[in-house]
Amino acid sequence: MTFEWAVSILITAAALLYIFHLPARLYLGQEKTRASYLRERKDAVYENLRDLNFEYKAGKVPDADYQSLKSSLEDEAASLLAEIAQLESAPADSKNSR
Repeated sequence: MTFEWAVSILITAAALLYIFHLPARLYLGQEKTRASYLRERKDAVYENLRDLNFEYKAGKVPDADYQSLKSSLEDEAASLLAEIAQLESAPADSKNSR
């Protein structure tokens, strides 16, 4: 009976070590900048606009809903593009002012 207990404790310890052990080096991916986040968000908004247009043409979205959703997505895309342009022009402005 003690042999079974020892084996089960050893297997449990090995499983817990395998599950919860963190390697010495973790790869966390690229560091996110505000500009990269905005570009990802812009791509998502454009994809949502394409999907909305497709569903409208397929007859799945009523005209009133389509117009309001399209307007809100276009407004969001415009604000994202303006902020991206502002971020991209900020380093150029600071270089020119020196």
